[in-house]
Amino acid sequence: MKQILGFSKLSKDEKVEWLTQNYFKDSENATYLLKQYWNDDKKLQKLHDEFTENTISNYYLPFGVAPNFNINGEIYALPMAIEESSVIAAASNAAKFWGDKGGFKANVIDTRKVGQVHFLSSQNFPALEQFFNESKSLIFNRLQPLTKNMEKRGGGVLSLELRDKTSALANYYQIHAEFETLDAMGANFINSCLEEIAATLKEEAAKYFNASEDQQPLEIIMSILSNYVPNCIATAEVSCPVEDLLPNKEDAQHFAHKFIEAVNIAKAEPYRAVTHNKGIMNGIDAVVLATGNDFRAVEAGIHAYASRNGQYSSLTSAKVENGKFTFSIEIPLALGTVGGLTNLHPLVKLALEMLGNPSAKELMKIVAVAGLAQNFAAIKSLVTTGIQEGHMKMHLMNILNQFNASPSEKQEVKAHFKNNTVSHSAVVEVLEKLRNA
Repeated sequence: MKQILGFSKLSKDEKVEWLTQNYFKDSENATYLLKQYWNDDKKLQKLHDEFTENTISNYYLPFGVAPNFNINGEIYALPMAIEESSVIAAASNAAKFWGDKGGFKANVIDTRKVGQVHFLSSQNFPALEQFFNESKSLIFNRLQPLTKNMEKRGGGVLSLELRDKTSALANYYQIHAEFETLDAMGANFINSCLEEIAATLKEEAAKYFNASEDQQPLEIIMSILSNYVPNCIATAEVSCPVEDLLPNKEDAQHFAHKFIEAVNIAKAEPYRAVTHNKGIMNGIDAVVLATGNDFRAVEAGIHAYASRNGQYSSLTSAKVENGKFTFSIEIPLALGTVGGLTNLHPLVKLALEMLGNPSAKELMKIVAVAGLAQNFAAIKSLVTTGIQEGHMKMHLMNILNQFNASPSEKQEVKAHFKNNTVSHSAVVEVLEKLRNA
């Protein structure tokens, strides 16, 4: 295909025309599909177009609800944006299971976020440390125009630390900064502060070390927030007497034993841990996305946290002590409820209102609970009926839609699989028999 210059300057229709003419065999059908998802409300469509660049259409995800979550004594309906079958059903089932057993208890341990200025210097660490300590008050003064509003609300820059990283990379040092951004995710605030810190460091270092213009004492490489936030932690747990897990006491004991061993396997075996934690993220990502937060940042930070002890491991824990079963999660979550899409996307506003317009701390608790609930439902299925029984029944509608089943065909096929195992081939076989008949 030919390269195109000035693509971003084309109108939306021109972008679609160029793309469909050059990359699709049936350009007419491709154009129809892209435009089919345009919103008739031009104001709303313009809003979506301006979320990102080179927008040619909207990509829809189901926006669902998992009701009846008892979190710290309050009942929530959790908004979830996700395309995967059985996720919302599993979350809802977990909420129902724990609803009469005390519900979910959630807490926020800390909310500190991190940013770093990365730089190289030929100066030794003691000399840099002395320079940094003497310059710190000036740095905080220079930050005042950026931080004064955040400080009025109780946030701001919490600490600045010079770190010697030369053992990892020659001449490499960093300023490690911690921030409190309250209800904002705070990426723009943190990055603006870091760039001001970097500029001040460079300027003051030149004076301090009497450097010539062509030989600076330090070289700023980059200034950027970190999505690894091991001190921005939320926890959630559920607990009950073991005998309350199932109607039969012996079955309950056996279930608790298998459940705990399943979690322990995910702690010991990385291959299992990745899938185990992916299930947790089904719940977390769905709520994070529905509330307009950055699910890629959340994913990156959480998976890094799962590896903090040198091996990728489970994010959840389970135990029985004194006859009491406890299942818990501890995860890093940098979330916001103001700024970004939270003020722009209509469904995000709706999702946050559904949750009672929570603070960032409250949203951290809700999201941690969503991950724990999802994991509980998955492990419960794995150690009892197996994961496929419930998942494939929820996936049945996708298979039927794939083969353009009519309403009456859907009804008959669903009735057949009420008491039969669902598989792709089995659904196709039943559908073919119906059509041949």
